[in-house]
Amino acid sequence: MKYVVGIVPPPALEMVREALERAEIYRLTISEVEVAQPADEAPPAGFARGLRLEIAVNDHFLPPALDAFAKAREAGHPTTVTVLPVEDTVRIRTGERGPEAI
Repeated sequence: MKYVVGIVPPPALEMVREALERAEIYRLTISEVEVAQPADEAPPAGFARGLRLEIAVNDHFLPPALDAFAKAREAGHPTTVTVLPVEDTVRIRTGERGPEAI
């Protein structure tokens, strides 16, 4: 199991979301964040609005999840993705654990 955290600009959200849905990845969390822009990047330096997408996936869903973010990058949207291992997942409502809980 993996935890995928991606940062995309707002215009890329629908593109990434549609690609995730095509890969049958439906459960995700989306948060608005401020992304620091280095002074040498234009325009402007400081902070830019971004969207943070958080997705827990079973291992065989990792490649399609990363492909969804790659589509945004290929369309010219700056994208950052981090993949972390997941030790366990528990769905409290049903009591499911591990891959079944995702």
